[in-house]
Amino acid sequence: MSKVFHRLPRHAYPVAVRGEGAYLIDREGRRYLDASGGAAVSCLGHSDRAVVAAIGRQLDLLPFAHTSFFTNEPLEALAEALVARSPAALAKVYFVSGGSEAMEAALKLARQYFVEQGQMQRRHIIARRQSYHGNTLGALAVGGHAGRRKPFEPLLFAAHHVSPCYPYRERGAGESDEQYGARLAGELEAEIQRLGGDQVIAFVAETVAGATLGAVPPVAGYFRRVREICDRYGVLLILDEVMCGMGRCGTLWSFEPEGVVPDLVALAKGLGAGYQPIGAVLVARHVFDAVVGGSGSFQHGHTYLGHAAACAGALAVQRRLHEDGLLARVQPLGTLLEAKLRAAFGAHPNVGEIRGRGLFWALELVADRASKAPLDPELRAHARLKQAAMEHGLMCYPMGGTVDGVRGDHVLVAPPFVLEVEQLDELVDKLGRALGATIRGLPAAAATVA
Repeated sequence: MSKVFHRLPRHAYPVAVRGEGAYLIDREGRRYLDASGGAAVSCLGHSDRAVVAAIGRQLDLLPFAHTSFFTNEPLEALAEALVARSPAALAKVYFVSGGSEAMEAALKLARQYFVEQGQMQRRHIIARRQSYHGNTLGALAVGGHAGRRKPFEPLLFAAHHVSPCYPYRERGAGESDEQYGARLAGELEAEIQRLGGDQVIAFVAETVAGATLGAVPPVAGYFRRVREICDRYGVLLILDEVMCGMGRCGTLWSFEPEGVVPDLVALAKGLGAGYQPIGAVLVARHVFDAVVGGSGSFQHGHTYLGHAAACAGALAVQRRLHEDGLLARVQPLGTLLEAKLRAAFGAHPNVGEIRGRGLFWALELVADRASKAPLDPELRAHARLKQAAMEHGLMCYPMGGTVDGVRGDHVLVAPPFVLEVEQLDELVDKLGRALGATIRGLPAAAATVA
């Protein structure tokens, strides 16, 4: 029996031994099309020789030098590359080892920003219900997934949550996108006023909602209204692009189409494409200047931040995205993927909505399309679908608790940017067969009360 404390200790995992483009291959020789990039991580697939070679060269030169003593060349070059492709307001990069660490750093930096200015009273963070920002305690506190939070609530600081931008279930009848976005922005402003306009540190949101809600893009104008409200009260805007950023939604930064620039933006997953653990926070000039002009240092740090080999790998990922044209593939492939998903599942009786952007898509599963009634959570349809997909040689990313943290199921697809057009058909075919097997295995009366 394995001595590893696995995520699901009772589950028998296949042993992955090799990657080949968009496929993972297990010890028995079975091939799995990675239609989810693991968890939207492996944007370049599993055998990119340019990235592997860059990491190898760096390991030959310098495996590790602690950043309390040294900087290193890949660290400096990666920061330069990210800032060069960012809006002018984002001027500095703080590197960490993953998404949860990036969110922790962003939250602490936001608080220190106000401390440096003598605004010690600012202590509140506002986020959104049905959000996910990581599993460390600070990130979990601002996250809005009730099921994930519940066991640890006594350990979490008291964050505040407003409504997500979730038009499929929460936009009112006859309400336009503009009206819906205005209503959500009004709710945020009311919460800031309730807490005290000079008491709030930041508003935190995923630009395109990820694992918990399932690839939900914001309605047009929503983030512009949010940015205006944050500016009105001096509140920082922290955007979480750990899952949706780095080209996943068709632009390097998912906030680009929204016409806003955040004060802090968290990155991970696609930054290193899975080849090395790495995350980052891009920091606006005014935030950096407040820290440097105050205490002079950010009161934070981890052993492996700015790891030379991780930064070398991530820099090679940036070159693949921009110089080798892989970012330019995302939108055309995403348009084809959307068309194929809609053709295959647009009239499916158990698919309530198909939504997404770029190569980041989700199907929300329901018991009944007309009423939008979710499947009974006791059935764990998302877990059944994941297992069925693996049996059909497909990796996808189903999740439960979509509606309220308990009820609701969806499945994410976030394939590598290197996917070939014919592999889109394989993806949709295998997903269809897995969904069919899942639905056939459910009891006939599977709906809960809507």
